[in-house]
Amino acid sequence: MKHTNKILGTMLVALAVTTSCVDDDKLQYAFEKPASIAGYEYLEDYDALKTYVNRSAAPNFKLGGALAAADYNADGMITRLANANFDEVVVGNAMKMASCVGDFGDMDFSTVENFVSRATENGLNVYGHTLAWHAQQPVKWLNRLIKDKELDIDPNAKLEKLMTSETYQDGPFPFYPMGCTPPVINGAIHYEPDGNWNQFFCFPGGENPLVEGDYLIRLYLTADKDASGLQLTVQNGWGGDAQNISINFSVNEGKQVYELQCPGITAATSANYDVILKPQTANVTLDLEKVEFYKLENPAVEVEKEVRVKTYTDGPFPFYPMGCEPPVINGALHFVPTGGWSQFFCFPGGENPLEEGDYVVYLDLQSDKDASGIQFTMQNGWGGDAQNMSVGVSVKAGRQQYKLSFPGVQGGNYDCILKPQTADATLDLYSVTVCQVLKLNSIPLTDEEKKDTLTWAMDKWISGMMLACDGKVKAWDVVNEPISGGNPDAEGVYALQHATPDSKDDFFWQDYLGDIDYVRTAVQLARMYGPDDIKLFINDYNLESDWDQNGKLKSLIKWIERWESDGYTKIDGIGSQMHISCYENAKTQESKKNAIENMLKLMVASKKLVRISELDMGYVDANGNSLKTENLTEAQHKQMAELYKWIIKKYFEIVPANQQWGICQWCITDAPASSGWRGGEPVGLWDLNYNRKHTYGGFADGLSGK
Repeated sequence: MKHTNKILGTMLVALAVTTSCVDDDKLQYAFEKPASIAGYEYLEDYDALKTYVNRSAAPNFKLGGALAAADYNADGMITRLANANFDEVVVGNAMKMASCVGDFGDMDFSTVENFVSRATENGLNVYGHTLAWHAQQPVKWLNRLIKDKELDIDPNAKLEKLMTSETYQDGPFPFYPMGCTPPVINGAIHYEPDGNWNQFFCFPGGENPLVEGDYLIRLYLTADKDASGLQLTVQNGWGGDAQNISINFSVNEGKQVYELQCPGITAATSANYDVILKPQTANVTLDLEKVEFYKLENPAVEVEKEVRVKTYTDGPFPFYPMGCEPPVINGALHFVPTGGWSQFFCFPGGENPLEEGDYVVYLDLQSDKDASGIQFTMQNGWGGDAQNMSVGVSVKAGRQQYKLSFPGVQGGNYDCILKPQTADATLDLYSVTVCQVLKLNSIPLTDEEKKDTLTWAMDKWISGMMLACDGKVKAWDVVNEPISGGNPDAEGVYALQHATPDSKDDFFWQDYLGDIDYVRTAVQLARMYGPDDIKLFINDYNLESDWDQNGKLKSLIKWIERWESDGYTKIDGIGSQMHISCYENAKTQESKKNAIENMLKLMVASKKLVRISELDMGYVDANGNSLKTENLTEAQHKQMAELYKWIIKKYFEIVPANQQWGICQWCITDAPASSGWRGGEPVGLWDLNYNRKHTYGGFADGLSGK
């Protein structure tokens, strides 16, 4: 039976509307069918895509389609297209870890369970995507698991002061400077940045050698403005045996004491540690009064680190008020109650996001009388997932500093809101300071402790997913996108991906479990908890790359050999994503096709199952521009159809039947302009109105071998 979703549907409906009030037998005119319709009529003769697979020649081949779980579960047009045209379905996001695991390790597989149940009841296979990946991970939970562990607190713990620098009253500079010779002004070393490298030694090595333990350094500093990029380094030499601990910190305008933790000092042979202040990357003028160095006899001390401070000296009102517009008078926000609702944001969310932890807030506040009913709130949004913490404040007549405690802040962009509206008192707010409470009774987990903890987390995740799938999902991307595409080793094999300063939103399992063990662990757990006949794939992109002669695929094959070298780990297949483009430039297109053909041959030579896992296609014109759907010509659409046909025919031509897993079309329809994935591009086999495109015909012809 022909597919019921006809390509002409939308166009013919539009024509029918113009004649809907006229009986058909009374039409007095004839019209020639527009070429735009006639050019697509041939697609009406095609059957559903999966009917073109030669099951006798390709008994293991599965034609896959990717979609959103919510779309499939809605039983709409996408559901019907998937059921009619594909053997197998995969969801883009719903089975990834961050979609199922919350910030505190809570797991919700209800969407997955619903999708798997519906799809399998409709006779479809479900392909799982994905178990171990660095992106779309519950980063907060995973980082929380490996944070520093707290030690038992000794209530009698104290700081032992070891050293205090000279106060810089008389000069000259008492210790060894490098790149600068700051003068002593008003009893402090006066440093002005000159754009050059510079640093100076607060305590040179050899003075008071250190023993193993945890330390605290206090810097008495005055800065001419807020600045970041300062560094304090504690080191006991240079070279492989030296310990070098660097602490990056920021300063705030004005005079302040900065407390910097230096845990885990080891007692090296010399045990002579230099303490070096490096201000060179901070564009700020500093006055250093003195430096104190403490040994933590028992690291049970709490210190407060300022993370936000605002003084109301200059006016006008610096942030967003609601229901009030207090003026700045004598360096303070002056609030006079009106009896109406009012509040104002001392720190709007987005300014200095807070880390998870405990906080205190200091209000420098003057009141004209004793009063209660003031409230200070910290919140990171609205709705069920938001954290909203409020503390009531009673004030006394006169000026005073009020300390408010906010334990258990979850972290993120917090609004800090003062709500004075129910207090019958005139208030002057001079400053608001937010401090994070840092406990010095903690030490980092060892590498082995982190590995054990994250192995447990991976076990919890994979066992939970396999239980939710109830043995119905027989194949998985066990590891997704492991290869970096660069930094080759001595064998010319590309390195695996690892965390960089720009990847803070990702979580790289391999950084903690190791390049070899993270894959072996994921494979072991998937086989332990999954069905007996489970098939496990490594999935990656750019395996069809022509710019490095398929170097990424060659590297992946080498890595698979390494992962399997224990004789126990078994990886069944390789998935090539193939998010490609059709090129108008014939020479470029030929190079791309040669690389695709070579990719298939290399995959076959690996003896693994071969899956094209995320096939979709855009279009690049002769000038190298990626075209949007509305800008493509009919000829370009047909060129894309021919490329689909060629790819699929090559798959069947090169890949033996016993190594075929299948091909998955990643985009069923073209991408809307608003899509986060190839937005506005002609990536589908159907258009956004679910009409068949020329690519549908090319895809079907490739399956049939036409």
